[in-house]
Amino acid sequence: MGQMVSDDKFQEDASRNGVVFKNGTEILFQAFNWESHKHNWWSKLEEKVDDLAKSGFTSAWLPPPTQSLSPEGYLPQNLYCLDSCYGSLHDLKALLWQMNEHNVRAMADVVINHRVGTTKGSNGMYNRYDGIPVSWDEHAVTSCSGGKGNKSTGDNFDGVPNIDHTQPFVRKDIIEWLIWLQETIGFQDFRFDFTKGYSAKFVKEYIEQSKPLFAVGEYWDSCEYSHPDYCLNYNQDNHRQRIINWMDSTGGLCAAFDFTTKGILQEAVKGELWRLRDPKGKPPGVMGWWPSRSVTFIENHDTGSTQGHWPFPSDHIMEGYTYILTHPGIPTVFYDHFYDKGDCFHDEIARLMEIRKCQDIHSRSAVKILEARSDLYSAIIDDKLCMKIGDGSWCPSDPEFKLAACGDRYAVWHK
Repeated sequence: MGQMVSDDKFQEDASRNGVVFKNGTEILFQAFNWESHKHNWWSKLEEKVDDLAKSGFTSAWLPPPTQSLSPEGYLPQNLYCLDSCYGSLHDLKALLWQMNEHNVRAMADVVINHRVGTTKGSNGMYNRYDGIPVSWDEHAVTSCSGGKGNKSTGDNFDGVPNIDHTQPFVRKDIIEWLIWLQETIGFQDFRFDFTKGYSAKFVKEYIEQSKPLFAVGEYWDSCEYSHPDYCLNYNQDNHRQRIINWMDSTGGLCAAFDFTTKGILQEAVKGELWRLRDPKGKPPGVMGWWPSRSVTFIENHDTGSTQGHWPFPSDHIMEGYTYILTHPGIPTVFYDHFYDKGDCFHDEIARLMEIRKCQDIHSRSAVKILEARSDLYSAIIDDKLCMKIGDGSWCPSDPEFKLAACGDRYAVWHK
């Protein structure tokens, strides 16, 4: 499809399926890190719900709730068993009840690309699922990962059975499970894990049938770098186009994490802020082409935390949040930054969220980039908010703009 995508094209379908895209005022909170399973997590989060609501979060992304071979939840086995390393089903329901009382929606981390078997199949591999709800034989597993199903419709997740979504019985069972998570347990939103592993058309079907209020997919592939110095290329159009193509294949019903923006932003804040303006004067990530489906973030449990696969520079975190919380897209705040870095970070991020809400900055807000050079990036958003990041000195020329927030290498003004 072409680079520019019209949000109007998908409004009717998005509204009919209950996906929250129309007002564009979502702010997502990632409510865990890679070590959360060690800390009686459901009960710990319940204590923070009031603060999350007061801070302005609309949805909290929780870790995978199902019983899993790995404590983090990403090797699910019995989908209907919600006693996990994060806590008991009772504790989970107590958390979700508290969230519902405070109007913070619960987002389930949906891991359906792969599933660990309970029983050995005919080839000696654990690729059967017997004696538990959602009982499948080897035909539910792709031939690429040792099953009797069809070839995978995406990338293979090594080491465990990959689910064959081309099988009607598999899709039926997954849809029933998604509906159960909503109607019986209390989840309202979905985050689809490792969506490169199966065709986007299946995500479209799952959303159409289960009708979550909001859905986002993890379509993560590598940005483009030049060799041998492994320097991030300035032009990442191919990277963001791949994410947009995936979202388009879901019928526009599923947003996606804006890995392009993360990759560019975390290089830009290290003295290369010129990267934040593409050749056409727009933001260079998915945000610049399809902002209402761009879920922006600077860190998550994979890229940061104790995994540290692709970390954001720790001394530029507030510059990162200033950028995503003043710009279009649907911003995400990471647990570690909000709660594990002290009151200063918590309060500064909460202040930026308050400004975003008070100034009605939303996923489709218009951006005019004013400066984008090595030491300075500045922009005006919807003609009512100005911001800058970087070491360079800058302030708006219009005297109607008043300073609303500032800190190390960032400032925000509004009328």
